[in-house]
Amino acid sequence: MSTQTSTRPVGVDELKRAWHALNAGEFRTGPGAGKGPRGRGTAAADNWTPADGEHTIAVIGSAGSVGASTVALAAGLAAAAPVRVIECCSVTASGLAAASTAELGLHPTDWRQGKRDHVLLERASEVLAGVDEVPLPTDAEHDTQLTILDIGWEAGQLLATDCWLAEAVRTADQIVLVTTATVPGMRRAGVVMDLLAGHWQPEQITLAIRGPRRKKWPRGLEHAGGPAVRRALDADRCVEIPEDRDLAVNGLDSRPVPAPLISAARQLLEPQHLSTDTSESA
Repeated sequence: MSTQTSTRPVGVDELKRAWHALNAGEFRTGPGAGKGPRGRGTAAADNWTPADGEHTIAVIGSAGSVGASTVALAAGLAAAAPVRVIECCSVTASGLAAASTAELGLHPTDWRQGKRDHVLLERASEVLAGVDEVPLPTDAEHDTQLTILDIGWEAGQLLATDCWLAEAVRTADQIVLVTTATVPGMRRAGVVMDLLAGHWQPEQITLAIRGPRRKKWPRGLEHAGGPAVRRALDADRCVEIPEDRDLAVNGLDSRPVPAPLISAARQLLEPQHLSTDTSESA
C-alpha cells in the first residue's frame, strides 16, 4: 500500500524569504536549531553597532499616543540628508504606516522601507511580541548618516530587556523624551527620566512636550513630573511641540507636515550641532 504526503502550497513571498535566508546563512543545521526569527534575539551576536560617523537619536514616548513618531519624523525632515527614521515598534502599533510619499518595498532584513522627501523611513513588517523581536537595522548607506530611532516601546520594558534596541538607547548620541503638557504626561515623563538616570546625565535628555505654549500651562503643571522634570524645565532642556488639529484627527499621512512642527523639531537637533534643511517647511 502506498501513502501520499499532503503538502501545502508555498507562496512566492515565502520562497523569496527562504532564498534570502539561505544566502545569508540563516538556515537550520539540526533539529530545533535557529528557533528565533531572523535577525532577532537577545544573544550578544545580535547587537547592533552604528557605523563610524553615524549619529543616533533615540526618541522615546513617555506613554502611547503622545506624538513620538510625529516628533521623530519632524526631526528627520528638519535635519539635512542623509537621514533615516527607524520605527522600532510592531506593525500593529505603527504611526508611520501612511507617512511615506514613495514606498520602496520590503528589504530582505524584514524592514518595510519608504521615502519622505530626503528621509528614508523603515518600519516593521510583522507583528512583534516583544522588544527582543525587533529586527536589526539595515546598514547605514552613508558615512555621515543620522539615524533616528522611534522606539515605540514602554521605557521600563525596553530597559529591562537584553536586546540590541536597549543597548542602542543606552549608547545613543541624544535622547528625546516626548510627553504631553498634562498632569499624567508630566508624571510619566518623570518616571521615565528616573529610569534613564542610570544611563544618562540629565543634561543629555531633552524633553519634547506636546501641547500649548509653556506660558499658558495651568498652575502646578511644571511640578507634576517631580524633581527630574522640574530641573529639565529650569535648565531649558525642553522643546514646545505645537498641537495640530488635523494631525490629531488624521495622524501622519502623505500630506505636508506642518511648518511649525518642523521648526520646533529643528530645536531638538541643536544640542548635537547637526545641520538642518528647510525643504519641506518652506
